[in-house]
Amino acid sequence: MMNCCGLITVQKEPVPLQSIEVELEVKDHVATVVSTLKYQNKEDKPVEAVFVFPLPGDAAVCHFSAVIGQKEIVAEVKEKQEAREEYDDSLSSGQQAFLLEESEQSPDIFSMKVGGLAPGESASIRLEYVTELAVQADDGLRFCLPAVLNPRYQPQGSEGASVQVFSVPASLVPYTLCFCGRLFSPRPICKVESSCSLEPLQYLNTDQTQATVKLAAGHKFDRDVELVIYYKDAHQPTAVVEAGQTSAETGTLMGDPVVMVSLYPEFPQSVMSSVASCGEFVFLMDRSGSMGSSMNSKERHQTCIMSDRDTLLLLLKSLPMGCYFNIYSFGYNYEHIFPQSVEYNQKTMEEALKKVEEMEANLGGTEILKPLKHIYSQRCIPNQPQQLFVFIDGGVVNTKKVLCLVKKNSSCHSCFSFGIGEGASSALINGLAKEGGGHAQFITGTDRMQPKVIQSLRFALQPAVEDISVTWGLPKGVSVTVLSPPITSIFQGQRSLIYGQLTGQGAASTDATDGCVTVRCSLPGQPLEMKLVFSVRPAVDTGLTVHRLAACTLIRSLEMEDREQQHGGMKEKVVQLSVQSGVSSSFTAFIAVNKADGKVIQGPLVRRNIQLTVENKKNDNSVFFPKTNMVISASSLDVIGCKEATAPKQPPRDPLLQLVSLQKASGCWILDPDLAAALGKTSEEVTSEVWATILALIWLHGFKMDAKEEWELLAMKAASWLRAQNGRNLIHKFYLFTPQAVSRNFWMPIKAN
Repeated sequence: MMNCCGLITVQKEPVPLQSIEVELEVKDHVATVVSTLKYQNKEDKPVEAVFVFPLPGDAAVCHFSAVIGQKEIVAEVKEKQEAREEYDDSLSSGQQAFLLEESEQSPDIFSMKVGGLAPGESASIRLEYVTELAVQADDGLRFCLPAVLNPRYQPQGSEGASVQVFSVPASLVPYTLCFCGRLFSPRPICKVESSCSLEPLQYLNTDQTQATVKLAAGHKFDRDVELVIYYKDAHQPTAVVEAGQTSAETGTLMGDPVVMVSLYPEFPQSVMSSVASCGEFVFLMDRSGSMGSSMNSKERHQTCIMSDRDTLLLLLKSLPMGCYFNIYSFGYNYEHIFPQSVEYNQKTMEEALKKVEEMEANLGGTEILKPLKHIYSQRCIPNQPQQLFVFIDGGVVNTKKVLCLVKKNSSCHSCFSFGIGEGASSALINGLAKEGGGHAQFITGTDRMQPKVIQSLRFALQPAVEDISVTWGLPKGVSVTVLSPPITSIFQGQRSLIYGQLTGQGAASTDATDGCVTVRCSLPGQPLEMKLVFSVRPAVDTGLTVHRLAACTLIRSLEMEDREQQHGGMKEKVVQLSVQSGVSSSFTAFIAVNKADGKVIQGPLVRRNIQLTVENKKNDNSVFFPKTNMVISASSLDVIGCKEATAPKQPPRDPLLQLVSLQKASGCWILDPDLAAALGKTSEEVTSEVWATILALIWLHGFKMDAKEEWELLAMKAASWLRAQNGRNLIHKFYLFTPQAVSRNFWMPIKAN
């Protein structure tokens, strides 16, 4: 694995960023993040500092200010070109200026320019954003402070020239990071997990609804700061009504109350116990050069592509008979195992697995748009809803084009996305799932890919939910304008968020009047209704967090509509909303100019690129953001003091995967010496397919219960096969040998009668 790297200029000049302090505040499932970046110019000439950095893709940047001496300068949101011209004009006239702008290509990349730092002068930059926390499949709420910025692949023929950037080990990044967080929840906080070392969780009250969390000393810039927060009884629907801004005009989004409704569907057990037996499952695998790197520092022998192969094995063994499938892989170009999706059976499964074993990280860059276009061009299979699984470890320049394509085809498929390793683009991973009506997962640190992917397969195999509708019941004189896109998919346990602007004379009333929102949909054989009653009375002292999240949601929807229409019709609306709400967009920027002291900066400014942790992705030839001067070329990345490690000997295969590899597509295990060896038995003790299957199931239940989420689907398929063999008595016998009857230290031999 290559060391994570920072950015440095060719001459290796000093850079003026000294430290970053991050304060996190989490209230239920909403996070507010305040970052303070401290600069000092230690040179004998004025400088312009440029800092390119990642943020969560769905973050609403809502504040940008600078403190010079005792003077605070608060930035305004303006149309992007206007802000750039004002910045340039200010520097030309000798004034200090600060510019913060979002990439036009991907909403998770920002650039900040600190212009006009005089020799010896210090500046403190304050950046604030709010973001929703995504619900993981294990019910945890994921917060990620991106610290690693992977190079973004730019498709051939894209405009823009690359800027030469050199890399150094992450340990040499000169600035420090201080991170602390405060957690508030209406329900007890059970635990907080992280890919980074944390100090022990400190509770602030006896009911454990408030707590603080801090990074342990010695944190290095080699990974994102990821927290997963677990609440007790997390799946509780909630609604918050936030009062409008008193200085804003009534009738505008910021002037009216806004409601945020959070719903968690609970399906009947009769529905959840059934698994779909149809569907077209398409797996799109990243095989760019960077997938040859290690999954994490503790298991260097396990590369990302090796984990992909193991994951595909489990996926293919878990598919139901009667479905269709295909596997695509991509780099500069793309490949597919079959010309079009084929019916899942023993022959096609074996053919696919043979090709999977040959997969290597040898396809170069990360061109995902071409294979997606090909997949969507294929004929839909009647009565086989398409489920697309996308695996990627980095990002691309054309994120918004990719998401636009997925949304355009969202009516005919669901998209489940997986970000592999540090620095995977949150805008791309979350956007694929959001626009494709699926679910996103991130595999970082020591996470195993297989359980998370199988959890998403469970979502894909849930019964199809149709005819989704949302209705409101509000007090007289109050109406609602829904700001969120329509709900197109519902999964068991997955949160659905709805933002609405409340208008009318009764909307801002202090009277405690109730309203309700009802979501109705159809499940196989029965309707489902979710209803939440809430007080329309605005909450006290909630700030403008909900308004900003609602504004961000509406801005992203309008930007997507603008790209779909391809004539720029939404730009004016986006700029107006962005300026009014103070929330960033791809068409606006934050601009601050120090006009107070009247000082003029003498002499030309020298540009200094700020070092940032960047993971060197070999063979990707990656660049990013030509239209905003934010470009990195992986071909120009120079690794100092790093050599590729010699490939270690292949470790023995995991016993679970060895057993799974011997299962047939139908669900059974056959008479095979390899199976007997995997079970620790002799061939004489495994004398029929029925008993071979039962023995395999007993082994799974007796020795691999800690990995149950990985094999449960294929075990269900095996049990169904046994029932089809008139094996109900055998099924009964099987359960006598589950862990309740057989300890892990006693493997009871069983012989057929």
